[in-house]
Amino acid sequence: MFAKGDVLILLAAFLSLLFSIALWFGFGMTANKDAGVFVGLWVPSILSVGVYFQVVAGRR
Repeated sequence: MFAKGDVLILLAAFLSLLFSIALWFGFGMTANKDAGVFVGLWVPSILSVGVYFQVVAGRR
């Protein structure tokens, strides 16, 4: 179903999303909304890089 690289890309994007939420709301730390937005912007970037490498590999 999913290749190993696909799972790693999705895992990295999901962890980035969770870290962004933690920064925004300040779970276990002081809330830093600017850092939360910055890390939240990593999610589409990570997914875009994953799609790029799939296209280059000729899988899609």
